[in-house]
Amino acid sequence: MSLDRTDVEKIAHLARLAISDEEKDRYASELSRILDLVEQMSTVDTDQVAPMAHPLHMVQRLRTDQPRETDQRELFQGIAPATEAGLYLVPKVIE
Repeated sequence: MSLDRTDVEKIAHLARLAISDEEKDRYASELSRILDLVEQMSTVDTDQVAPMAHPLHMVQRLRTDQPRETDQRELFQGIAPATEAGLYLVPKVIE
């Protein structure tokens, strides 16, 4: 796919970018090369390739989930202006 100067102008307008006239031709050729590469990659048969979350076959080491802080709910609710049944009450803001 080949982009020309007017395509770059349209893209720049949509992206709200200010591009000088001498840059438009350079961007047109660079974007065309990128689109050609994407088109070339889309021709590759990937039906037998399983989707991966990461390109390397690695497993993320996770730490054990242990509480590190004591429960201070009663303390925090004790200093709150209004609570009921363990919930914080706030003023109504939408009518």
